[in-house]
Amino acid sequence: MTITFDDFMKVDIRVGRITRAEPFPEARKPAFRLWVDFGPGIGEKKSSAQITKHYAPDELIGRQVLAVVNFPPRQIGPVMSEVLVLGVPDAAGEVVLIGPGQEVPLGGRLY
Repeated sequence: MTITFDDFMKVDIRVGRITRAEPFPEARKPAFRLWVDFGPGIGEKKSSAQITKHYAPDELIGRQVLAVVNFPPRQIGPVMSEVLVLGVPDAAGEVVLIGPGQEVPLGGRLY
């Protein structure tokens, strides 16, 4: 399927910093609850992420990630997920987070 550049621009992907991460035992598949700070204007948002294979909660704190910030909130068990943190699958299909290659200002939009 081909989309237009205008279609792409509708997806608001921003850089944020994980400020808090904890196990999410109520999730159907192993996951963490994340709190991600996108800086002034967007602020801190919550998410659920199935990233337990490659990451531990304490290793995630301070990490910059990319996330879609304009999807509607989604209820995942007892957690209201407000953003979709982005990743790609490794050779085994496990999620590897996507983030900038160097430190960048929070809230920066992907283009």
